[in-house]
Amino acid sequence: MSGDQAVERTGARAPHDPRQRYRALPEPIRLADVVETQESQPVPDPTAGRDPERDFMLRYL
Repeated sequence: MSGDQAVERTGARAPHDPRQRYRALPEPIRLADVVETQESQPVPDPTAGRDPERDFMLRYL
């Protein structure tokens, strides 16, 4: 089945110039809508308050 037959069966037509789709820009987004306005929580300590360098020294030296 060729491409022309598929277009005829579905009745859909592709735009003749795909660049037409990008001629107009979308509505601009306000910066207030983009920036996070909620307070963030501090990140938990990945070492849980332990000193891995000290633990290594006590274990292996």
